[in-house]
Parts: sequence; C-alpha cells; structure tokens
Amino acid sequence: MQTIIALSVALVAVAFLVLVIFLAKTLKSLQGTLASVSDTLKGVEKQLDGVTRETTLLLQKTNDLADDIKQKSASLNSVVDAVKGVGVTVSEFNGTLQNITTTVDRQVEESKEKVSQIIQWGNVLWELKDKWQERKAKKEAGLHGKQKIRSH
Repeated sequence: MQTIIALSVALVAVAFLVLVIFLAKTLKSLQGTLASVSDTLKGVEKQLDGVTRETTLLLQKTNDLADDIKQKSASLNSVVDAVKGVGVTVSEFNGTLQNITTTVDRQVEESKEKVSQIIQWGNVLWELKDKWQERKAKKEAGLHGKQKIRSH
C-alpha cells in the first residue's frame, strides 16, 4: 500500500508540476498580452491627448467665429436699417410724385377749355394776319401796276 500511496503522491506531484508548467506558460502569455495592451493604451492616450488639443482649438475657433458673426450681424443690421430708410424715402418720393401727377392732371383737365379757346383765338388771329398780308400784297401789286403804266 505504501507503494500505491507513493505512486499516487508522485502522480499528484507530476500532475501538479504539469499544471504549474501550463499555468506558467499561460501567465507568461498573459503577461505579453498585457504588455501589448499597455502599449496600445499608451498610444491611445497620446492620440486622445492630440484629439483633446484639436477639440479645444476647434472650440476656440468656433467661439471666435461666433463672435465674428455677431459683430458682422450687428454691422449688417445698420446696413439693413439704411436700406430700409432708402426704401421709405423712395416710397415717400413716389407718393409725392403721384400727388404732383394728380395735381398736374387735374390742372390740365381744368385748363383744357382755356387752352382750346386760346388755340381758337390763335387760329382766328392767324387767319386775320394771312388776310391782312393778302390785302397788303394786293395793294402793293396794284401800286406797282400803276407805276409801271406811268413809266411807259
């Protein structure tokens, strides 16, 4: 029985030795994996620092851009107000021009009769002038005819 116990103890020792060897290999492999993970995490940490810096710069640029847009918007508001003022002025000018046109139309309408009478009187005077010139021409022709007869 002692041999069986000794063999059993030896077998347990060999099994324990095999277990320890496999456990050592597994731990060694795990150590390599953990070292690789550690290196990877260091790289990720560096990249994360770079991304953080870039994000900070981007945020600063975004804030600067927002401030610039606010300033330009304020400047643009004054331009819009000026254009609005021009629009109001043009509208008022248009209203004034319409009033003037209406007044001129009314005055022309009221003066049509007077203008018509003036034209009629002008025609009458023109005809009188033409008749007077005809009579004058006839008298002069009659005087010239008498003078020609005397000179013969």
